[in-house]
Amino acid sequence: MVNLKKSYGAIPLLEREWWKSDIMEVYKEFQKSGGDPNSSDAYTINGQPGDLQPCSDAFKLMVDHGKTYLLRLINAALQEILFFAIRNHNLTVVGIDGAYTKPHTFDVIAISPGQTINVLLEANQALDHYYMAAKVYTSVDREEFETINTTAIIQYNGTYTPSSSTSLPYLPSYNDTNALVNFTKNLRSLADNNHPISVPLNITKRMLFTLSMNRVPCENDSCTGPDRGRLAASVNNISFVFPETNILEAYYNNISGVYGDNFPSYPPTIFNFTGDDIPEAYKIPWNTTEVKVLEYNSEVELVFQGTNLVGGGDHPMHLHGYSFYVVGRGPGNFDNETDPSCFNLVDPPLQNTIAVPKNSWVAIRFKADNPGVWFMHCHLERHLSWGMDMAFIVKDGEGSDQKMLPPPSDMPPC
Repeated sequence: MVNLKKSYGAIPLLEREWWKSDIMEVYKEFQKSGGDPNSSDAYTINGQPGDLQPCSDAFKLMVDHGKTYLLRLINAALQEILFFAIRNHNLTVVGIDGAYTKPHTFDVIAISPGQTINVLLEANQALDHYYMAAKVYTSVDREEFETINTTAIIQYNGTYTPSSSTSLPYLPSYNDTNALVNFTKNLRSLADNNHPISVPLNITKRMLFTLSMNRVPCENDSCTGPDRGRLAASVNNISFVFPETNILEAYYNNISGVYGDNFPSYPPTIFNFTGDDIPEAYKIPWNTTEVKVLEYNSEVELVFQGTNLVGGGDHPMHLHGYSFYVVGRGPGNFDNETDPSCFNLVDPPLQNTIAVPKNSWVAIRFKADNPGVWFMHCHLERHLSWGMDMAFIVKDGEGSDQKMLPPPSDMPPC
């Protein structure tokens, strides 16, 4: 057991991507080409690429033997889920996305973009220095990610003779989906008397959202994407279009013509979502601005269903304005008759970001008790930019404290 009484203040470990060029130029280029963005030139931990990269340094964390440290891991990378580990040290997860979890010890952490994970590190090894390292996880065949992407160092205070060479920690293969699932499926809420949870049990709104990669014809000769097509992404076959007037302003001020309120609760066409032979016609999404309207206090169950369209992929889905309980997951197509019997309704983790592995499904539940307009999107920047996003409008309740707040008096104009 970890001795929490001997733990020390939170130490942030910020993992990021770094490009030699202006990131907005990278964004404009891949939007213009219709293909994937250029890979980053380096990954960093607390601003340093690590000493495996040329002409760079490694962030160094000094520790005292016998003490326990709380590390706050933050994935601020734009494009990738990351594996993280520390040589000769286990990591005990105690929180995710700002919510406590039952302590569970791992040798490898999987963290999605935009996600925060709190772990306890026991400094219980021989006085020396040890590598920590991060590596990209992706189910897409991109072998350049087989290598370690960034490193930092844990160094013990005290007098000792440093080892002549420091070995790297073990990290799974870049496409090891089992390692990702093994991490996420073992997370649990505390769910005790001091930390009660409230999993929605009387579901009033059920939805299934397909998460798909798409390909659309190029509008002009500048497109250099695969098969002379432009990559796109969608939720329930809708590739979200950002309106010129923001949806929150339009909803609050009752401005018509900005968005539609007919976002489908289920995919418009039911097919073998994870099959290998998907009709070509399903690759082209609708480009539109639709929202899903929820009644105040609705108890919502939403199943994210990955598809194998255009090769599929992994999708860390993030919901603004809410945390949700991750009650179930599994490979293949979600079965509404059998899969709910395996849901964890006792101590599911409370998160605001959940990775949906390629050709898999994840079920979440939340209570719609926060009125307003709330964006939901894949946290891989390229997928978000291609249209894998949508918005919920949660209506006001009847009470005075159940209504959307007005804009602040000093809110600047767009």
